[in-house]
Amino acid sequence: MRILGIETSCDDTGAAVVEDGRILSNIVAAQDIHVEYGGVVPELASRAHITLLPRVVQQALDTAGLDVDKIDAVAVTLGPGLVGSLLVGIEFAKGLALARGIPWVGVNHVEAHLVSAGLESELTPPYIGMVASGGHTEIYHVPEPGVFHRIGSTRDDAAGEAFDKIGKLMGLEYPAGPDMDRLAREGRDDQVPLPRARLKGDTLDLSMSGLKTAAKLFLEKEPRPIPEPRLRDIAASVEKAIVDVLVERLGQALERYPARALTIAGGCACNTLLRQEATRLAASRNIQARFPSPKLCRDNGAMIAHAGHFALERGQTTPFSATAIANLDSFEPLPA
Repeated sequence: MRILGIETSCDDTGAAVVEDGRILSNIVAAQDIHVEYGGVVPELASRAHITLLPRVVQQALDTAGLDVDKIDAVAVTLGPGLVGSLLVGIEFAKGLALARGIPWVGVNHVEAHLVSAGLESELTPPYIGMVASGGHTEIYHVPEPGVFHRIGSTRDDAAGEAFDKIGKLMGLEYPAGPDMDRLAREGRDDQVPLPRARLKGDTLDLSMSGLKTAAKLFLEKEPRPIPEPRLRDIAASVEKAIVDVLVERLGQALERYPARALTIAGGCACNTLLRQEATRLAASRNIQARFPSPKLCRDNGAMIAHAGHFALERGQTTPFSATAIANLDSFEPLPA
């Protein structure tokens, strides 16, 4: 089955063609208009999707060497995300499906991230999955295909948000994650005292707000501009503080739930230290560590098509009455 996947949940415009788990094309257009604002401006994002999406879809079809009449189904992000951005992709998908007389299926963006590593390597349940990005930091237990139990999440800021906001205070451009990673590789991670939030009670939830506040107070005392050697040490210390908390929670999840693999997806899954520490954790438990390649860590249409494929295999389609759900949450939390 050839599925066109469309992703417009935030500020990346993505379209891809996936055939039975094989990526034929995966095109993503980034919206550079948000850089000067230090974050995503929802109205600008939705307007940019309107302009970019038809071109990106056509490029995905051209790269796959297919005409639109060779597409068997359309999968699109239904939520969660920015409602205006979501609507652009959903209405495009509906129109294409209606015109071609093919099924369409709305996909949960987080679920798509959780299965994305399966596009490049074997990812067989049961497994523990983490989605770590600018908008999400959540931990799931996946006991069987299509079943996702959220067992932990951030109570305030997402990990990617912490990277971006602290990076902005350091003078880095948005998004700060790539520069933070680059600087941290040559820095010393014990030069800045930063807290690791450990929440009370029997929980797998996380918190990043205390770290962000501590970093802000520290950086307010630093001379400007911050010298490059000092930036490296700060970046390494911030990165270590964030990764320590994420990996600690993953380790606790593996102690509580049966798993044959561990996967991390989302933008933060590109982070070098997080991959290293998660791989070490998986090895200590004698299980596999599965990470999407960097191109699949960012929001993209291939992961949407892949998740859509599983839904269609289960006989699921979406009625044309469905619309964007900004806070979509199809997962039932389980007690940790």
